[in-house]
Amino acid sequence: MRALYPGSFDPVTEGHQHVLRRAASLFDEVVVCVMANASKAGRFPVAERLERLRVAAAGLDNVTVDSHTGGLLVDYCRQAGIDVVLRGVRDGRDLGNEVSMARMNRELAGIETLFIAADPDLAHISSTLVTELARQASPL
Repeated sequence: MRALYPGSFDPVTEGHQHVLRRAASLFDEVVVCVMANASKAGRFPVAERLERLRVAAAGLDNVTVDSHTGGLLVDYCRQAGIDVVLRGVRDGRDLGNEVSMARMNRELAGIETLFIAADPDLAHISSTLVTELARQASPL
């Protein structure tokens, strides 16, 4: 069975990598996909995020890296023949935000969503936090 692990991955964190490794152990194939929104400026270019994901997926033979711009996640799933979406959740707030999207994906296209709980040691890390820490550490 093929699964999609979508996200902005802006930047890729240890938490993302943890979820990816666990997903790779559960599915025949995992497509980790940078979902780029043309109306939002990312912190890092999509090409750089893809390269970081390739490094993160090194050694995971059943993981492929891709990107998708424009269109819905369910459109990508239909085109790629994927029936399961994977989402990492750190806490109840993440879960609350993800449940409505999971319901919509199921209603629109029959796509199921599997939630993978974050490693408790990494649950406090977000892409926003990593970016802010890097910004604060950089000399002006």
